[in-house]
Amino acid sequence: MNKLWDLSGRVALVTGGSKGIGKAIARGYAEAGAHVAISARHADELRDAVDSIRDGLQVRVESLVADMKQRDQSDALATWALKTFGRVDILVNNAGSNKPQTLVETDDDTWDGIVELNLTSCMRLSRAVVKPMIERKWGRIIYISSIMGLASNPARGCYSATKAALIGMTRAQALELGPHGITVNCIAPGPVATDLPMTILNDQQKQKFAELTAVKRWGQPIDMVGPALMLGTDAGAFVTGNVIVADGGTLCRTFD
Repeated sequence: MNKLWDLSGRVALVTGGSKGIGKAIARGYAEAGAHVAISARHADELRDAVDSIRDGLQVRVESLVADMKQRDQSDALATWALKTFGRVDILVNNAGSNKPQTLVETDDDTWDGIVELNLTSCMRLSRAVVKPMIERKWGRIIYISSIMGLASNPARGCYSATKAALIGMTRAQALELGPHGITVNCIAPGPVATDLPMTILNDQQKQKFAELTAVKRWGQPIDMVGPALMLGTDAGAFVTGNVIVADGGTLCRTFD
């Protein structure tokens, strides 16, 4: 049974890995024995994250500053990871952002930037690392979607569009890559207390989100580690093309 969850000798690349969900998943993979590469935009946050992820473990943890909105930096991340570790077995496309705007308010720069970061960069990075996975007949690609890809709220049109698109892309890629031993899945978090929602929601909205869950609380980044471990290991070998909804029961509700 332990072998199902063992990542010894595997290499995981986690974007947006300096904090929040990405950092928690990176640490979970490291504790399971994987060597870990993380990326983010800020060097100081990456340095702190590397120390935290590696603390007490005998695994290799490296980082690279990369802005996933910039295609040259996204490409450089893939090249660096493959050169530094010799392989990428698990890719977690976690980097993303949200800038709430109604349809009338939505400007082209905001739309293009969110689509580039939340969707296009994910496709490009997966494309860049998947060929060696195909050759080795083993790989795990995980997209961090959102319950906002399954439902939405006012002023979340752009964000919801990109997160829903990840789900559609996941299903197509699962069919393409399944014969090569590669699974492709999404995790759709609900309200998780990371920097992104904590900065764009007011106190009343935060309390409302907590009340809408079945468990009456915000999720924590650690709550996403279990689903990521299952999907990233042999424990999830027969799970592909799926969306693991980790939302504390938010989508159970019909009406207030």
